[in-house]
Amino acid sequence: MTRVETSKSYGAPVVALTLLALAGLLAWHQLAPDWSRLLQQQAGYDPQRLLLLYSTLPRIATALLAGAALSLSGSLLQQVLRNPLASPSTLGISAGANLTLVAVMLAFPALQGLSRDVVALFGSAAAASVVFLIGARRGFSPLALVLAGLIVGVWCGALAAILVLMNERYLSGLFIWGAGSLAQQSWTIPLSLLPKVTILAVAALLMARPLSLIELGESGASGLGLSVKRTRIAAVCVAIALAAIVTSAVGIIGFIGLIAPRIAQLAGARHMKSQLIWSPLIGAGLLLLTDEALLLLSGASSTFLPTGAITALIGAPLLLLMLPRLKAMRGNAPNSMQNAAHAVHISRTLLHASIPVLVLLLIGAVFFGRAPEGAWTLLSLRHWPDVLPYRLPRIVGAFAAGTMLGVVGTILQRLSGNEMASPEVLGISAGATLGVTAALFILPAPGMAAQLGFGGLGAFAVLIAMFLYGIRSGFAPERVLLTGIALGAMLDAFISVLAAGGDPRAMIVMQWMSGSTYLVDAPKAIAATTAAAIGLALAFLAHRWLDLLPLGPQAAQAIGIRVNQARASLFALAAAMTAAATLVVGPLSFIGLMGPHLARELGLRRAAPQLTGSALAGGGLMVLADWFGRMIAFPYQMPAGLVSALVGAPLLLLLLMKRRKAT
Repeated sequence: MTRVETSKSYGAPVVALTLLALAGLLAWHQLAPDWSRLLQQQAGYDPQRLLLLYSTLPRIATALLAGAALSLSGSLLQQVLRNPLASPSTLGISAGANLTLVAVMLAFPALQGLSRDVVALFGSAAAASVVFLIGARRGFSPLALVLAGLIVGVWCGALAAILVLMNERYLSGLFIWGAGSLAQQSWTIPLSLLPKVTILAVAALLMARPLSLIELGESGASGLGLSVKRTRIAAVCVAIALAAIVTSAVGIIGFIGLIAPRIAQLAGARHMKSQLIWSPLIGAGLLLLTDEALLLLSGASSTFLPTGAITALIGAPLLLLMLPRLKAMRGNAPNSMQNAAHAVHISRTLLHASIPVLVLLLIGAVFFGRAPEGAWTLLSLRHWPDVLPYRLPRIVGAFAAGTMLGVVGTILQRLSGNEMASPEVLGISAGATLGVTAALFILPAPGMAAQLGFGGLGAFAVLIAMFLYGIRSGFAPERVLLTGIALGAMLDAFISVLAAGGDPRAMIVMQWMSGSTYLVDAPKAIAATTAAAIGLALAFLAHRWLDLLPLGPQAAQAIGIRVNQARASLFALAAAMTAAATLVVGPLSFIGLMGPHLARELGLRRAAPQLTGSALAGGGLMVLADWFGRMIAFPYQMPAGLVSALVGAPLLLLLLMKRRKAT
């Protein structure tokens, strides 16, 4: 063994022990003042001793167990799926557990203990089954799996958020718990986690050798007598169980399962056994270090700050730093932009026929609904002056925002060559929301122009960061995706921490994040329509760029296109349109991903037809989402941004299931 190999072999232990040591120092800084109280027998009531014994120490134990379990789950998933993007969060496993827990707790509020674990396990398994079913039809391509996981995760998260918003009186505590809260009031959770995590960890270690043999391939592993299928199923089951019990106990802490295994591998843990040993220790140290830093910086308010969100603030920059060292994946997902010969083209007649359908949809959304007593009816002429001033602006605003997001999604997907690119997935919408948040906290009374300007700056900042990372990797799809996931998680975590601080202005931010169109009036609708018209006009003027830039910079330059100038202009346009749409429907709408996919599935490959199809699909889906939000739980209303995910995600999943593995 060479000196370099020896140093690498000690890299993972050094990283794990360093993280644990730093976390231990911060924990001791908190424990030291009251440690003597714990060792002494107090005759009277001592609140500091009780706080240390039943809150501080259980919280430390919970952080160590949860971090280790999530990291072990991520290691198993990444090895079995041969996918460095796999984790309980990116595959929708944690979100599935969270949704089932929220739904069942509405019916059985006293749910606890083993029953919670069973419910969480059922939800995790259901979400994983959908993701793996789609992945199997796409040859288990890494990008296809993560795309399916993101869709399932957004759908589950949107439905869980709607349930919480509709039952805020009963489920208000789930806002903090769902974001990953480690606050404890007894030893119940860590003592229940310990035997479960131990048993599952032993099962994972027993599979170390079979999992290592999987690297030899199907034929090589089968030749040694290994049942590859059974090994994969067993490992996935253990990974799902680990994620489910952690989500059941403390909510969603998603970034640890993605980042800790990558740190272990980059630190030198090459063999499966070493990964299964050092990855959980790295995850435990990383989560405890994050939690202790949170306690140190926030003081008494730390109870209300979700540790899962804070983890993303630390894990996202680490992931960005590691991106240049990640090896490119060789997914076998068919690139729909490069395999147009396999697409089924539709005639322009069908595209033109969709316009009257869309007009009927808009008319139905305006005039068809429920009367005050709840009966379905058409809006009578005498009620027009009372209802239309409130209903029409929000429908127009929703349609304008949907068209902008659909166009932005098309621009980003064609520029990056990545079918998962969209303002929501790549963190651009989160950047716009962060810009709007900055306007609220910096300016005394920011108007629409100021909000739009700050939102555009936030979106453009994210685009610049993605562009810089994309240049270094040649715009490899997996690295662009990882950059977007990291930036989006970091920005969302920052906004979640801000909202948890109790500032009244944070409620406005939460309304945008949920995609509320309640407050869209005539001036806002006119502004959104104007922005959409200008953005669409500029996008269609640049359709030649969008046709030629995907061919590569050399080919585009040979035709006479100034590549850098064209890319910068299109990115700036995408940022401005994203900011304008975010002001109306928030960052969670999912329209920017669905619109281009729907247009492409209909056979629209050239830039101009695809822009048209994406705009119509995005606008129509957003209007449908707004209508469903007004009618499903009448007289209550649900945010259109969340409903759009419920409407569009199942449709997109069905379309993905129809796309067979490329031959």
